[in-house]
Amino acid sequence: MKVILLENLKKIGSIGEIIDVKRGFARNYLIANKKAMYASKENISEVKKIKSDLDKIDNEKKQKAKEISDQINNKIYNIKKLNTENNELYGSVKPTEISKLIQENNKIDIKPSMIQPITEIKSLGKFKVKISLHSEVDAEVTINVESAEIIQ
Repeated sequence: MKVILLENLKKIGSIGEIIDVKRGFARNYLIANKKAMYASKENISEVKKIKSDLDKIDNEKKQKAKEISDQINNKIYNIKKLNTENNELYGSVKPTEISKLIQENNKIDIKPSMIQPITEIKSLGKFKVKISLHSEVDAEVTINVESAEIIQ
């Protein structure tokens, strides 16, 4: 299915580009989230007319993402979790928890879907976590998992 992108999307394409994607991805994600529209002749001409406006909106989003990145990039966040004697956690640290941690400490709202742990956080220690703020702006934070108490 051919669609026209209304946003710059990492690994997919840039604004105004006509791409061929699977029907389900187009309907359920791109079009549902207003990131693309069907590639009809009318829509193609309409997107060409409003491309400059879309570029401005994208640049504003990029600026906001850069500001957030400057605030949180390379920061260390501490989290206390229950663990066993061999420093393994009960469960793991999920993106939702990391999102809440950043919200509490920096008052910045980051969606859990933007957070990509490099490795699964299942033990004590320091872990790098990549946060994708915009298709061109990423931040990296460190999550320091400390022991709340040991359960035998």
